[in-house]
Amino acid sequence: MTEQKLFAQADEGETVVLAPGNTRRVLIHTPELMQVEFGFDKGAVGALHSHPHVQVSYVAEGSFEVTIDGKTAVVGTGGSFIVPSGLVHGVLALEKGRLVDVFTPLRADFL
Repeated sequence: MTEQKLFAQADEGETVVLAPGNTRRVLIHTPELMQVEFGFDKGAVGALHSHPHVQVSYVAEGSFEVTIDGKTAVVGTGGSFIVPSGLVHGVLALEKGRLVDVFTPLRADFL
């Protein structure tokens, strides 16, 4: 069995371009939990979608229009939001920004 990674540094992890102005970088994970950084240029969209994972997101930088289950709010730097399993959600970057998302269990589709 592979030894569990306990620490991650800022220069680790591959940045994946998802769409113009939208990137993803897996920071660290276990089978039960995963932390991921998403980067957005102003106007970039995280399209509406759903997944079985519970998600909590922290706005590390910027401001986002966040829609969860048909409800919309603007969440800025230092704010957070939670997405229960199965709810349709998405974001619009109102300015350049970064989200740090935590999923349980891990998103195997991101590895």
